[in-house]
Amino acid sequence: MTDATKDARRPSGVDPKLLEILVCPLTKATLTYDAERQELISKPAQLAYPIRDGIPIMLPDEARPLES
Repeated sequence: MTDATKDARRPSGVDPKLLEILVCPLTKATLTYDAERQELISKPAQLAYPIRDGIPIMLPDEARPLES
């Protein structure tokens, strides 16, 4: 299997090493990865940051408010 084939099969997600260093831009709290919704969750800020094409969009204006 070639690297291109492996990449095509890999689900779009976030590099685990990147997840270790990313924090919420508002609270500086660690984030939880929601693979199903392709979001990074900040529980203290009650926001879900989208991941588009494998790139976390860490802008509060782009984040979805979490439902209570």
